[in-house]
Amino acid sequence: MDWKPERPPAAKEIAANFRDRIADGTYPPGGQLPGAKGLAKELGVSLMTVQSAYRQLADDGLVVGRRGSGTYVIDPKKGDPTAQQTALGLRELQDQLTHLTSQLSELRERVERLEAPHREPVDENQ
Repeated sequence: MDWKPERPPAAKEIAANFRDRIADGTYPPGGQLPGAKGLAKELGVSLMTVQSAYRQLADDGLVVGRRGSGTYVIDPKKGDPTAQQTALGLRELQDQLTHLTSQLSELRERVERLEAPHREPVDENQ
């Protein structure tokens, strides 16, 4: 794997990296992800962390684990979206959510500024 994080990554970061790599076609339908034990050692994380990341990808419908064989990018049935399309959709949703969160934060700050002059003064002698 050519991803070298500066610190041991969390499961969600590992999953996000693989989502991106599935989306960009690095791991095509039917492609096998690195073995969990080797990846855990390479990234300096526990085996459970990698297994958790792979579970997240499976929950997203991107991969399937085959006991004793490995974890593979789902090869969709005819008419179903590919894992790459699903990963791209998830990335777009994440970008939209980030944008909306930013807009909500800005809106909250504007409302607080508008309400500030209308607040009742606090009498500290009471």
